[in-house]
Amino acid sequence: MNRPLRLGVLTPSSNTALEPLTSALVAALPGASAHFSRFRVTEISLDAVALGQFDDSKILAAAELLADAKVDVIGWSGTAAGWLGFDRDRKLVERIRERTGIPATTAVLALNELMALKGIRRLALVTPYTADVQDRIVGNYAQLGIEVVAERHLGIRVNHAFAEVDPRRLRELMDQVAGARPQAITTFCTNLRAAQLAPEIERAHGIPLLDTVSTTVWGMVRAAGGSPAAITGWGELFQWT
Repeated sequence: MNRPLRLGVLTPSSNTALEPLTSALVAALPGASAHFSRFRVTEISLDAVALGQFDDSKILAAAELLADAKVDVIGWSGTAAGWLGFDRDRKLVERIRERTGIPATTAVLALNELMALKGIRRLALVTPYTADVQDRIVGNYAQLGIEVVAERHLGIRVNHAFAEVDPRRLRELMDQVAGARPQAITTFCTNLRAAQLAPEIERAHGIPLLDTVSTTVWGMVRAAGGSPAAITGWGELFQWT
């Protein structure tokens, strides 16, 4: 490629955390840029209306708008596959590629790829979600052979409110789950202001933080044929290949 990467990011409409965090991450790649397309997501729950927000047709329409910008890759920076099932993201990626001709990935597929690279089977899970959503995520990872050895959740349903959780509170939750000595901690929600906490968590506990905003960027750069290794100061995951 004879020009810098253009990364296209699919964003929940009520999300205010992932765009500034993604742009800061991408700024570490010379000349690279992040471009965003939104579709409506306002609540995370297992209610039929909330689940319907993730209908593929809405996501694909947003992906087509990113294709107009001739981005090199499209990444779904959302974690719905955690409770809907990982096959949802696999099928979504295929449909984006078929519809736009552009490589695609997701926060969750990239997270799962990272864990496979390092043979991670003991995971700690920190989310803002309700208990029933959290239980679905834990169950889906159990089917992959990954044990959630510790978890914390905040019981919040309103997506916009996730970004209002103080990073100091997130740090407390990560410190708590670190006591179970997982092989990795994931902050599993792209509307948490957590990605920047990776270096201090890793220094304090010797456990990598796999934040899902960060995993999206890692996966997009790789899917576009680039190397994420130039991204430093955001956690060790960017050096994993």
